[in-house]
Amino acid sequence: MRIAFLVAPEGVEQVELTEPWQAVVDAGHTPRLVSTRPGRVQAFDHLDKADTFEVDQTVAEATTDEYDALVLPGGVANPDFLRMDPGAVWFARGFFQARKPVAAICHALWLLVEADVVRGRTLTSWPSLQTDIRNAGGTWVDAQVQVCREGPATLVTSRKPDDLKAFCDAFLTEFAASAGG
Repeated sequence: MRIAFLVAPEGVEQVELTEPWQAVVDAGHTPRLVSTRPGRVQAFDHLDKADTFEVDQTVAEATTDEYDALVLPGGVANPDFLRMDPGAVWFARGFFQARKPVAAICHALWLLVEADVVRGRTLTSWPSLQTDIRNAGGTWVDAQVQVCREGPATLVTSRKPDDLKAFCDAFLTEFAASAGG
C-alpha cells in the first residue's frame, strides 16, 4: 500500500510522524511525505525544533488516486497551518470522497474539522479539540484509539503520543482491511 503522510512545512510533532511512518515501513507498505511546499519540513518535539524531513510530493502535485490511505500526524501548529491551505483541505477531504481510510492523531483533527468530514462520526483527539469537534457535528470521546466506520471512509483517531502504539496497530489493521487483506 502507498500511504500519504500530510504535514505542514513546519510544526508537525516529530514522534507522531516518525513512529507511524516506521510502523508503515515495518508492515511492508510505502509511506510518502506530502506537504504544501517542496523541500524539507521542520518537525518539533513539543515547542522545540527537532529534525527536518524531505518532502516527497506537494499537495498541488498529489492526488488521492495515487494513495491507498492517509495519515495525519499532529502537533499544535501543523494542522493549524494545514487547515488554512485550501489544497491541503481538498487533499484530506478527497480521501473521504474516495472512501479511503484516514488516520489522525492529537491536534490533526483540526484539519478534518475544516474539511467538514467529522459530522456524524465518533472520534477522539487531544482534549482541547473536543468543543471544535462537537461544533462540527462529531461526537468526541476520551479513548486511546477510536475507529469510526460511519460515513464514506473509515476514520481512526487517537489522542496523544502516549497512544502511538495502539494508534499504529489500529490504523494498520483498518488500512489492511480496506485493501482487502
